[in-house]
Amino acid sequence: MFSPKVLFGLFTCVSLVSAVPTPQYASIAARQDANVSSCPGYAASNVVKTETSVTADLTLAGAACNAYGEDITNLKLLVEYQTDDRLHVNIYDADLNVFQVQEEAVPLPKNEKASSSDASLEFNLVEKPFSFTVKRKENGEVLFDTSSSQLIFETQYVRLQTRLPKNPHLYGFGEHTDPFHLPTDNYRRSLLNAESPNIPENSNLYGSHPVYFEHRGDKGTHGVFLRNSDPMNIFILRDSAGNQALEYDTIGGVLDFYFLAGKSPAEVSKQYADVVGYSAMFPYWTLGFHQCKYGYWDVNMVAEVVANYSTAGIPLEVMWTDIDYMNGRQDFTLDTERFPMKKMQELVTTLHQRGQRYVLILDPGTHATADLETYTRGHEQDVFLKAADGSDLLGVQWPGVVAWPDWFAPQTSDWWTDEFERFFNPETGVNLDGIWVDMNEASNFCSNPQCSPTPEGNPPAPGNAPRNNTGRPIPGFPVDFQPTNSKLKARDTSGEMKGLPNREWFNPKYTVYNHRGGLSDFTIQTNTTNYDGTKQYDTHNMYGHMMALTTRKAMLARRPELRPMVLTRSTFAGSGREVTHWFGDNHSDWEDYRTTIRQMLAFVAMHQMPMVGSDVCGFNGDTDEFLCARWALLGAFQPFYRNHAELSTIHQEFYQWPLVTEAAKKAIDTRYKLMDYIYTALYYQTKTGVPMINPLFYLYPNDANTFAIQEQWFYGDALLISPVTTDYSNQVTFYLPEDTFYDYWTGAPVEGKGANVTVNDVAWTDIPVHIRGGTIIPHRQNSASTTKELRKQDFTILVAPGKDGKASGRLYLDEGEKIEQPAVSEIQFSWDNGKFSATGSFAYGGMSGESVSVAKVKVLGQTKAGNMGTWDSSMNTVEVQGPWKLAGAWGFEF
Repeated sequence: MFSPKVLFGLFTCVSLVSAVPTPQYASIAARQDANVSSCPGYAASNVVKTETSVTADLTLAGAACNAYGEDITNLKLLVEYQTDDRLHVNIYDADLNVFQVQEEAVPLPKNEKASSSDASLEFNLVEKPFSFTVKRKENGEVLFDTSSSQLIFETQYVRLQTRLPKNPHLYGFGEHTDPFHLPTDNYRRSLLNAESPNIPENSNLYGSHPVYFEHRGDKGTHGVFLRNSDPMNIFILRDSAGNQALEYDTIGGVLDFYFLAGKSPAEVSKQYADVVGYSAMFPYWTLGFHQCKYGYWDVNMVAEVVANYSTAGIPLEVMWTDIDYMNGRQDFTLDTERFPMKKMQELVTTLHQRGQRYVLILDPGTHATADLETYTRGHEQDVFLKAADGSDLLGVQWPGVVAWPDWFAPQTSDWWTDEFERFFNPETGVNLDGIWVDMNEASNFCSNPQCSPTPEGNPPAPGNAPRNNTGRPIPGFPVDFQPTNSKLKARDTSGEMKGLPNREWFNPKYTVYNHRGGLSDFTIQTNTTNYDGTKQYDTHNMYGHMMALTTRKAMLARRPELRPMVLTRSTFAGSGREVTHWFGDNHSDWEDYRTTIRQMLAFVAMHQMPMVGSDVCGFNGDTDEFLCARWALLGAFQPFYRNHAELSTIHQEFYQWPLVTEAAKKAIDTRYKLMDYIYTALYYQTKTGVPMINPLFYLYPNDANTFAIQEQWFYGDALLISPVTTDYSNQVTFYLPEDTFYDYWTGAPVEGKGANVTVNDVAWTDIPVHIRGGTIIPHRQNSASTTKELRKQDFTILVAPGKDGKASGRLYLDEGEKIEQPAVSEIQFSWDNGKFSATGSFAYGGMSGESVSVAKVKVLGQTKAGNMGTWDSSMNTVEVQGPWKLAGAWGFEF
């Protein structure tokens, strides 16, 4: 058991002095049968401090312990005050052989060389044994303190531990299905990307985001990002006295930390965006409702689903098709009988004429056969990962035996882009609007490194002797058909941060938990060398990330003037700067319904991936009308809104049940009316990093009751969403902070008392929504069947005054899809005790048929009409009729 021997006090290490080592925590690493207590740690020397940096040499302070690898004797310390609010601390090997994340994968933020005297954070170190602290200057809060255990830096094991306050409020470390407010009683998070059917709890899932936020109420919020892509365990530890620590245990890479000072939660979000990149701006239409199912048998069935939505009167923006469309499940092909090109083109043309869109799926595994031109072109261009003998490394995915693209090879992007331009050509191919990349962890149906793909594309049956796939002939090619592969020629990569040689690639002594088994189980072998000389061992967690980024480049090359919509299953830190994500193959049950809220809060607010959501009504297993009705409502208040189901499940399109039809109509009607409001929030997240979805503690950071709330959220900064989350229930209990609110559906004022509120008899077609006082929400006056039609509707401006009689809001307008917008409007609305004004920039005049007019302004919580409004005494609401053009500043007083 975990049994720390020291008390955790908050203190600051004195810079540049020797100190007696504190007794170390009994690390969970010790549970893996290695004696880490004897590890000597390091001693700092040659410490050089400047106004903007600190450097030092770190030398092993005693006999090597070699717990899980060989101790590295000489390390370097680099500390940079990059901005007033960001501190960079990098501990790396002096010879620069240990892998460091490539800048092409995660670009480095600019070092603005801030002055340490002006910075919000302060770095101090102890020379022997080496440890360091990061402190918030403003109030003396020690945010990171490594003195509780010795630093271990080995060839296949790196450990660093930091003290935590008791009962800390921690968030992040995605992707997971665990509580949003992370458990703190000896909890483990493992970061190792893996295909994860039914999104199991306390497991590694599809993405790795090694960043956490810690919130300390009125003492501030800070963030810590570890720029390391190697598999790792992260532990939140607690001893019997309640003392706490956070420990990193990684099997490779360096300790490349970015400390984000905050001090508000939203400021930490912005500072994290400064490090990994601000989100891409997505097209307006992506906020519409999307429909998909694995198992739409042919193109006629796809068209029938579109027609059924229209008949049911349920708006449908985007139709998707899973791998059903492919010939033998091969990328860049069509099943010529069930999805012939002519009919696919007719489908897309019809959808576009109706103002709707179309999205298809692609997988990374490329069928390794001479019959597939995509493969032969890639093979000739040498784009695939290689086995030891230079042949294409083979695995198994949907089409059978596949080769894996090497996304670090420069020619791979050109090949991938060329395949896009051939197959998705607007005139001769399928003129899709967005793309979906799946299976890119990468998922391999071969269960382990000994599995051998067969010519039929199936792993060997039980009892068959497994064979290593190294050097296996490529199906359809002569035996001697092998490429000339320059990248496999031995070359000296020392000093290039490509990774240490001669490691144990499959079964390192220190084990990172993987719910799929070993490091290479059901994925690409971790001993595989990438084009740039790095290994999949170190870069595995970025495989899907790199595929998604390459896919975005291909979409841009195909339509360079338009914002790409690329949805990816596998992600890494920084994926959000170019692509978006859904939460994978969930299950049609109430727990996964609740889980989607927790995942959304983490990805939007902490991981800078705003356009996210779950498979509404669930992917695996059969849903039912009650769960699906609730999920249709919940999903309407998440950024990405798609109904998607697995091949063997019942059909769950919203029109399948009258109850779900009614719930979906209400949900989508409301979502579409609010489209410009949330599009505005998305835009500002791309520009400022402030989240478009807010956990309650983001807006009420001093209210301790909000810190652990994970089943409510703010849609934007104005709308508090509180869905029913109990199985098959019509009752919901939610928290209302001490503030003024208004019921969204009735306009009735509700005074939050900083307490829970229970509502009974919540119909299956209802969801509690409240407007936060002090906000102004732009609405479309009416909904529509598509976003194209929606943009023809006038606006209604809804004012919800706070206790002080004031309110504010904003509206961003643009054309909706182009990267370079010729004209935009950024409008600020203000209400001040009867005075309304609209100011800002008004360059966007609307496209043909669009409305940029406000039909009326509606003010809640009013006890009189004033001199120009119409007062509804039953609702205490005043309506002031327009119209006003959003073409210049305007206002009124009543």
